[in-house]
Amino acid sequence: MVGSSKKISCLGIIGDGCGGGREFFVEDETLYSYDPYTKQTMTLFAPIYKAKTISKHRCTISIECENETIKIDLSAIKE
Repeated sequence: MVGSSKKISCLGIIGDGCGGGREFFVEDETLYSYDPYTKQTMTLFAPIYKAKTISKHRCTISIECENETIKIDLSAIKE
């Protein structure tokens, strides 16, 4: 997909709030969403340093990094 660094990802569950059915992933210090239906990738947030895990619950993406945890409210992001 994007770049060459290690990619970590999680899937949005349909009916669980924002981003259902999309893949959310961190690669090259950037958070992206990928919609498998439209085949579009959208940049959501950067920079993200030393990400270890990513998870999604309802409209919140949580990214555990080496030195911090980043929480992103997808309902607050506008295209």
